[in-house]
Amino acid sequence: MNSVRLHRAAQLALGESRFEDTRRLCLEMIAARPDFADAHFLLGVAEGSAGRLRAALAALENAVRLAPRAEYLAQYARFLVLARQHARALRVADDAVQLQPVDAITLDTLGCVYSRLAAHERAVPLFEAAVHQRPEHVQLRYNLAASLGFLGRFGEAEQHYERIIAMQPSFVKAHSALATLKKQSPESNHLARMEALLSQLSDSSDELHLRYALAKEYEDLQDHDAAFRQLDAANRRRKAQLGYHFDSDRAVFDRLTRCFQQPSYFQGDSDLREGPIFVVGLPRTGTTLVERILSSHPEVESGGELQAMPIAVKRLSGTPTRAVLDPETVDAAGSIAPVALGQLYLDDVAPYRRTRARLVDKLPLNFLYIGFIARALPNAKIVCLRRDPMDSVWSNYKHLFATNFSYYNYSYDLLDTAAYYLMFDQLMGLWRRLLPGRVLELSYEAIVNDLEGQSRRLLAHCALEWSDDCLRFHENNAAIATPSAAQVRQPIYRSAIGSWRAHEQHLAPVRDLFRAQGIEVV
Repeated sequence: MNSVRLHRAAQLALGESRFEDTRRLCLEMIAARPDFADAHFLLGVAEGSAGRLRAALAALENAVRLAPRAEYLAQYARFLVLARQHARALRVADDAVQLQPVDAITLDTLGCVYSRLAAHERAVPLFEAAVHQRPEHVQLRYNLAASLGFLGRFGEAEQHYERIIAMQPSFVKAHSALATLKKQSPESNHLARMEALLSQLSDSSDELHLRYALAKEYEDLQDHDAAFRQLDAANRRRKAQLGYHFDSDRAVFDRLTRCFQQPSYFQGDSDLREGPIFVVGLPRTGTTLVERILSSHPEVESGGELQAMPIAVKRLSGTPTRAVLDPETVDAAGSIAPVALGQLYLDDVAPYRRTRARLVDKLPLNFLYIGFIARALPNAKIVCLRRDPMDSVWSNYKHLFATNFSYYNYSYDLLDTAAYYLMFDQLMGLWRRLLPGRVLELSYEAIVNDLEGQSRRLLAHCALEWSDDCLRFHENNAAIATPSAAQVRQPIYRSAIGSWRAHEQHLAPVRDLFRAQGIEVV
C-alpha cells in the first residue's frame, strides 16, 4: 500500500475508532517516512483514545516538533490535561491560539482545554467561533453554554440550552444544565418536559442526570417527597453500578492518620516564601462563598479548583496506581522532601497567575492534603469550611458530582455520606492537634449570620488588610467553575441553613448515626 492509501486508511480507521488498526497503519507510515508529521499526529490521537497517554504524548510531541500546527497543538494540550500536566497544557493551548486556528473542531478542542483548566474567559471566544461555523452542532453549542454559565452570563446560556433542546430534544445534558441555571418557580419550570423525556430514556447515564435535574426542580417548587424519590432512584442504581464500598475511602483516611502520626513521616525543611491561600472542606459547604470573599480583595486572585497539590503528591510519590490518592501513594509520599513538593506545586500553578496578587486554591478535597501543604509551604494559609453535619450530608447527597471521578462515590448513599463526614471530622481533629494555628476553621452558618465579622477573621488569618470589597463578593465578575455559580452571584442568604429538615424522615438514619457517634444534631 502506498503512502497516500496508508494515510487515508489510517484516517478512516481513526474516524471509526479502530485504534489498533490506526496504530499499525501509522507505524508503517512512520517506518517509511519518519518525518511525516500527520502520521505521528494520527498515532498520538489513536494512542490517547485507547488510554495509552504516555505513548500519545510522545507521538504528539513528535508531530508538533515536525509541524507546529494548531490542530496538533490542540490535541497535544487535550491529552496533557488528561495526563494531569495542567501547567504544560495551558502553555501548549496558548501556543495553539497564537496560530489563529479557524477549524471548528480545533477551536472547540482548545475551548475544552481552557474550560477544564477553569480559564472560561479564554474558552468562550473559541467556543463562539466554533458555533458560528457549525451552528447545528449541539455539543459545540453545549460547551459554549456551559462556559457562559460559569461566567455568570445566564441569559445567554439559557438561550443556547433551549436552542439545543429544540434541535435535539433528547440531549439530556442541556435539560440538566437548565435545571441548575436558576431557581425554578411554579410559573416557570421544565418538569413536564423532563418527566416526558424520562419515560423514553434507555441510557443509564442520561437517566442519572435527568433524575438529578428533576429532583432539583421539585426541590425548588417545595415538592420535597418528589425530589427525594428522584434522588433515591438515581443514587441506588448508580451505587449498584459502581460496586462502591465505603472501605475504599476509609482506607485512605486511616492511612493518612497513621502515617502523619509517625515522627519520621514527610519531614524536612522548606524555605519557600510564597503564601498561597488554600480553601478546603467537604464539597457543598461554603468553599465557593469563601473563595469569592477572598478573591474580591484587591490583593487576591483565584485560581479556581486547582488539582496541583494532589497531582504533585502523586507525581513525586512515583506510585503506578491509577487513583490519585490511595494507601500506597500515602505511604510513598512520606519520603518526599517538603521543599520539592512545595516547589513543584508553585511551578504547576504559575500559569494560572495573572498578577502578583496572592493566589487562592479552592479545591475542597485538599483537606486530605493539609499535612502536606502545611509542611511544604510554610507560609501558606489554610481555611477549612465547616457546615452543619446534617446539611453537609444532604447537600452532598443531592448534588451530582463529576461522574468520571471516583472521589465522590460516597455521595450516592446517605449513610456512606454520613460516614465520610465522620472521617472528615476526625481527620480535621488530627490536623488541629498536629498543626496548631495553621488552619482556620470557619462555620458556614456563622458567615451567613455575621458576614463582616467572619470576613474580618478570614482576612486576618490570611494576613490581609481589611477591604469593604469583600462584603460585595456577589459583584465579583470572575468565572466560577463550580455548581455554586448562580448562588454566589447573589448577596448572602439564609435559606440553605437547615435545608435537611425538609427531608427529616428520610435522613433519620443519618441523624441517629451522628448522635450515636457524639455528633450534635440540633
